[in-house]
Amino acid sequence: MFDKYNYIYEVAKPFLQTRQNDVHVEICFNYARRLLAEEPGDPEIVYPAVICHDLGWIMLSEDLQRKAFGPVFDPELRRIHEVEGVRLARQVLMQVGYDPDRTGEILEIIEGHDSRPVALSDSDRIVKDADKLFRYDPRGMSIDMQRFGIEASAYIPWLADRIEPWLFTETAKRIARNEVAAQNRLKS
Repeated sequence: MFDKYNYIYEVAKPFLQTRQNDVHVEICFNYARRLLAEEPGDPEIVYPAVICHDLGWIMLSEDLQRKAFGPVFDPELRRIHEVEGVRLARQVLMQVGYDPDRTGEILEIIEGHDSRPVALSDSDRIVKDADKLFRYDPRGMSIDMQRFGIEASAYIPWLADRIEPWLFTETAKRIARNEVAAQNRLKS
């Protein structure tokens, strides 16, 4: 991660100790960097939002977490992680002394990063896409397939079918298609 955001990450780290969120944030952060290289968005909003977007999962037991996301999920449980995530992200950003004007937009993105079907801004599009692209990353795929007990033969086509409805930017769609194609080549 960029040095500037390491402090935010270090303060947020205790809240990332569930669901392999430390790995999730690392992968999402790298996708956010790639997306920002080709798509509009404010890194001062995107990077802290990516680091903090899933802090709320720590407030749900692992059993409830498994019911709150994935191919079949409970939207009310998923919503809890967003609401709690806003509370924890506010705490983290205040502790590091982050710009209050930017903090408001970051919290707004976190508040609906999974449940809101539309993006509020270019930065929100980047955060939403980076979050979803985790599923297309080989490590992310492996984590999710193990989590949900799904074989690659079922999971990869399922992901391929979600590229258009899930992703906002053309760059993210291209990355996802390339990752699916790479996984299909590995299978054959």
